[in-house]
Amino acid sequence: MAASPGTTTVGFAGLGNIGRPMASALLRAGWSLTVFDRDPARARGLDGARVVQEAAGLAGCEVLLLAVPDDEAVESLLDGPGGWFAAGGPGRTAVVHSTVMPRTAARLADVAAEHGAGLLDAPVSGGADRAEEGDLTIMAGGDADVLERVRPLLQDEGSQVLHVGPAGAGAATKLANQLMMLSALAGVHEALDLAAAHGVEAGTVFEAVASSTGDSWVARNWGFFDRTVAAYDAAGTARSERPWSKDLFEVVAAARACDLRVPVAGLLAQVLADRVEAHAAQVAAGGGGR
Repeated sequence: MAASPGTTTVGFAGLGNIGRPMASALLRAGWSLTVFDRDPARARGLDGARVVQEAAGLAGCEVLLLAVPDDEAVESLLDGPGGWFAAGGPGRTAVVHSTVMPRTAARLADVAAEHGAGLLDAPVSGGADRAEEGDLTIMAGGDADVLERVRPLLQDEGSQVLHVGPAGAGAATKLANQLMMLSALAGVHEALDLAAAHGVEAGTVFEAVASSTGDSWVARNWGFFDRTVAAYDAAGTARSERPWSKDLFEVVAAARACDLRVPVAGLLAQVLADRVEAHAAQVAAGGGGR
């Protein structure tokens, strides 16, 4: 039976930069949410949510959504001692919104099946503002029947809910998206340096490329990453958990697992994080930045 507001108990673990606005959108849509975060302060102000202090408090939920930082956190909640799969009965569904390794998602889907449950690896893209509006893109990997079971729930999180393949495919698609986006980000930084060295202001460059072949989401949303860094700083998110660091290293690791060379990703994993953080710090200090 498909999930629907008022009849399905939903757990949400991870109330960080993207998870909290996702939870907020679901609450506004009428879903009954039980929420958990390792930092209880992050749950403050989520009116209508039932807040639990321990992960064990999610055990009774029929659907569990996870927006926690990494593979280790996902595995601990689902498959660790006293994990969610073992704690409940069959017919339940875990939806992993976290960006994890494809092999992690595939393994956890097998564990879910052993417990008579379903699992989707369903990472998201769009940023915190779109999450607040329920306007994310969701890339779901896993069994199509499991997706249809929770599609009404996911459609209140995202305007695009795509089935991209079997378990692990969602994670792989998200990593592909991150590599495209972060490659463009590195290119824009260097392009603006080049233009500035010849006396051309950033605004002029952006105006020119808006109708040219150099146009990109990054160029059209310049400042997005500076705001995101500020939000991560305010939330106390470790730099190693931020996408320009964590996701690039996962791209390299996922490629290595299938004997694929990704030299661009390898270089970016070494240099981009420092550039993003330094630019955001310059902007925050009032230096403007390019």
